[in-house]
Amino acid sequence: MKNEVEPQANATNENLENQDSKQFLTFKVGEEEYGISLMTIREIKGWSNPTQLPNSPPFMKGVINLRGVVIPIFDLRHRFEMGTTEPNEKNVVIIIAVQERLIGALVDAVSDILTVSEDQIKAAPKIDSNIDESFIEGLIQSDEKMVVALNIETLFDSETLSSAAELAKQAEASNESDD
Repeated sequence: MKNEVEPQANATNENLENQDSKQFLTFKVGEEEYGISLMTIREIKGWSNPTQLPNSPPFMKGVINLRGVVIPIFDLRHRFEMGTTEPNEKNVVIIIAVQERLIGALVDAVSDILTVSEDQIKAAPKIDSNIDESFIEGLIQSDEKMVVALNIETLFDSETLSSAAELAKQAEASNESDD
């Protein structure tokens, strides 16, 4: 099932024609609102149980086969050290292109598409939080809420992606040898 997200007009969409602007897909993990650059989003799909892989990092739920491509699914709640998601039919997986690979990010719900000018993205203050500061691109004030814009390149760094790719290859080889 492929879900389409419809952009909603809001105050941040006004007068952006003459400015550099960015679009973010916003979503919830717990009570917090996060955003990922819309340019990296490939698809949004409902939750389905992935194939679990042995020796995978605890924040990796497993892998899915999406039209012939094996995609690792990462639990953002666990990645942010906020506990583990117990997925249900309300959870969604955002398929994201990171460093020429596709990964899935398990989130609680997709919220909106947000268009902002570059100057509306503020630097995150230095605070004590569970989220690694390198994961944060900036903060965006939108209506009554604050959206944390994530840096996908650091959230899913080369080491994490390589480890997931290796586990997926092992799983594929194991499946082929079982046939």
